[in-house]
Amino acid sequence: MNLLLRLSLGALLASPFLPASARIERVVEKSFTVSAMGHLRIETQRGEIRVTPSSERVIRVTARQSIRASTEAGADDLLKELDLVIEQTGNDVRAAAKYEKSHGFFAGSWPPVKVDFIVTVPADFTTDLRTSGGSIEVGDMMAKVEARTSGGRIKLGTLGAGVEARTSGGSITLTEAHGAVKLETSGGNIAVGRVADGPAHLSTSGGGIRIDAVENLVRAQTSGGSVDAGITGALREDCTLSTSGGSVRVAVAKSAAFRLDASTSGGNVNADGVTLTLDGGHTGRARLSGTANGGGPLLKLRSSGGNIFVRAN
Repeated sequence: MNLLLRLSLGALLASPFLPASARIERVVEKSFTVSAMGHLRIETQRGEIRVTPSSERVIRVTARQSIRASTEAGADDLLKELDLVIEQTGNDVRAAAKYEKSHGFFAGSWPPVKVDFIVTVPADFTTDLRTSGGSIEVGDMMAKVEARTSGGRIKLGTLGAGVEARTSGGSITLTEAHGAVKLETSGGNIAVGRVADGPAHLSTSGGGIRIDAVENLVRAQTSGGSVDAGITGALREDCTLSTSGGSVRVAVAKSAAFRLDASTSGGNVNADGVTLTLDGGHTGRARLSGTANGGGPLLKLRSSGGNIFVRAN
């Protein structure tokens, strides 16, 4: 065997950072009393974030550290390079974990200390949650939620205000929101129960989109799946649903007044229970255009790879 190759293999085998199963757990906990509404900000690298609401005016933060080390002494050495901040300023609380040095770790095992944050917070706090490689889960909060991750799923409960959430590598689920909703993912499905009192903007490049009930504007776009939407009540603004890789299915109220513009290059357009006054020269197997109940906001439906279905409830 080549001498240089033998030396390289020996160095790897001797490295204290190599064993993926060698992990030591440490926990840091802090509590803060707050007197009014405030803001919670969480930042971590490749760690998970979980936020649950509380009826108390107390914020409890648990930082669960997973350290890639085989001995307690080795864990202590790695923790010296971790910048862990859990602090209160007035009624605002910030928790952040950042590891500065590489210590020769491979990209897939970086950082050597992964910090998950588990937080209970008053339900009326706004939240700003960011991680570069873990999932985010938020319970039933009353104030606005912002969530960003580069490598995990986002799960959201019933929210009393709006939400902005983005992931590059997972699915997004939302039970309900009362406010503006903006959800984006590059690698998963989007599933929404109900959006009230605000517009819904939903976008994915790698999955399907489902929204059971929306009472305002809805714009949904995907390049890799189907789009299913239920629009309740009257259409208030123009709505657009489009896909390059599946079907579009939309349910509308029987009494809703709107203009329909639906076309597909890979299937058929079908309307069930919707009475339309057709536009001349704009109908066919793959195209349907006209007005329902005298017309109103535009309902624009597009597919490049499937059928389009519109039905009245």
